[in-house]
Amino acid sequence: MFLKKKLLAVSLVLLTASWVAAQAPKTTLTLNEVLEMARDYSPQAILAKHQFRAAYWEHRTYKAEYLPSITLNGTLPSFNRSLIRYQLEDGTYRYIEENSNTASVGLSLNQNIGVTGGRIFASSNLERTDFFGANKGTNFMSVPIQIGFSQPIFGFNEFKWKRKIEPLKYLEAKRSYIQSMETIAGEAIRYFFDLVLAQQNLQTAQLNYANTDTLYQIAKGRYNIGTIAENELLQMELSYLNAGSSVNEAEIDLQLKKFRLKSFLGIIDDYDVELIVPNYFPKTTLRFDHVYTLAKENNPTMIQFERRLIESDRNVAQAKANRGFSANLYATYGLTQRAEEFQNVYVDPMDQQGIRVGLTVPILDWGLGKGRVKMAESSREVMRTNIQQSLTDFEQDIYLKVMEFNLQETQMQLASKADTIAQSRYNVTKERFLIGKIDVIELNIAQTERDNARNRYIAAMRNYWQFYYEMRKLTQFDFIQEKPLEVEFEALIQ
Repeated sequence: MFLKKKLLAVSLVLLTASWVAAQAPKTTLTLNEVLEMARDYSPQAILAKHQFRAAYWEHRTYKAEYLPSITLNGTLPSFNRSLIRYQLEDGTYRYIEENSNTASVGLSLNQNIGVTGGRIFASSNLERTDFFGANKGTNFMSVPIQIGFSQPIFGFNEFKWKRKIEPLKYLEAKRSYIQSMETIAGEAIRYFFDLVLAQQNLQTAQLNYANTDTLYQIAKGRYNIGTIAENELLQMELSYLNAGSSVNEAEIDLQLKKFRLKSFLGIIDDYDVELIVPNYFPKTTLRFDHVYTLAKENNPTMIQFERRLIESDRNVAQAKANRGFSANLYATYGLTQRAEEFQNVYVDPMDQQGIRVGLTVPILDWGLGKGRVKMAESSREVMRTNIQQSLTDFEQDIYLKVMEFNLQETQMQLASKADTIAQSRYNVTKERFLIGKIDVIELNIAQTERDNARNRYIAAMRNYWQFYYEMRKLTQFDFIQEKPLEVEFEALIQ
């Protein structure tokens, strides 16, 4: 009775799985197709694109700071009706009523100077004031042109450091995007071979179930004629039940791995997925010196180290500039005129000049400025030490990964040979069991070894591809086509 229930449960699971698979449209995918889908549609890829876009617009903002800006400003209206205090010639005060409306419009042009950290500007303004009440009238005032500049002296030049840092940040963003794509490819390979292994496990479980069914029927016949003992029949029956249970578990695991792969790829369509196991591999042998040179040129970590060193130098320069004497020079020259009629407001304008020098001289700060400089210099030394250690670790990491990658082809060949031998051994063991030369225990051992060898071969394939894409991520170089990895960055910002 127990055996019949187990057989019925297995049959129901197999029929349900077959019906579900038949109802859903099936799509076969190769490894390259999965990698392309991961780069284009996965949530991680979309996130990486938006992160690059943010870096792109940050870079655009930095470049815009060096371009001239034109601003139009105006006031319309500015009405005021109130009492204001007015001082007479004898020193007394008198309150008078102000009842006026002012409208103004102005145009200004500004240009930052990156070399000096200063700013030059030009502007033009027109203002009209209407007086109400007893003294009605209208006045116009114009500033046809006014030019000037503002220049810090002995101060911190932020633009100078931005010219060094911002291009590195944008280059780092580009390299980081390529690195993100290769990281996504590595994750896609993991999900791909997880599903491949689940497909293989289900095929193996179904094959074992069919084989144990046949062998169990044979064992019952032998038991009836007394050629095998009862314990061997029971062992065969247990193998048969375990095979049925393995089919159920393999089917559930297959559906779980399909769901995870489709979720990673951002697939929301309700169709079945079947993967094609790759039969080709990127066979190449890598040299450490070549890989390390490529990594130093292309890896975003190297660019990040350079940027962080420059930023630490900037912090020291800023602390020193803020500690000592500083001044700011502001000078203007322009023309102005006023009139009661608009047509006269630009006639014979008068010149106007202005100059202002602001000084900041620290007298007593109890060592505050010196302390900030020392802290900035100490932070810079810590940064240099950490980066030097990171460079050493980075070199050692590349050396080990090159060695591991070069071993993968041999590992896969060994796994492939072991898979072939284990399959042949199982076939021989099965034939010997059928003619009664060995018992069921040896058959089960051969079956387990065959299944494990197949799984190790798939794991070796996964390791090979993952190590290959890890080397691509480190170097941002295609070792098959012998060229750097390229991305159309302009298309990403559309």
